[in-house]
Amino acid sequence: MTIEPLGPRVLIQPLEQETTTASGIVLPETAKEKPQQGIVKAVGTEDDMTTDLAVGNKVLFPKYTGNEITLNGTKYLIMDEGDILARLKD
Repeated sequence: MTIEPLGPRVLIQPLEQETTTASGIVLPETAKEKPQQGIVKAVGTEDDMTTDLAVGNKVLFPKYTGNEITLNGTKYLIMDEGDILARLKD
């Protein structure tokens, strides 16, 4: 099954934060912060998009934005393209 966002929406796979600190302390699931970076997995219809996001782009978004869904055991976020703050380049 695939997900195809409708309108000016973007499907993002959040990048998980580190599970241990630099000093070796293991963080429990409840202590982790919500991810703010992710990889674009799908974009809505191009006619409605105002940015030039593409599949594979690494993006930055606010902590508590988008709707979280799980598909085949993988967590994704669907959010409006306007909620994306920046595209990250290596």
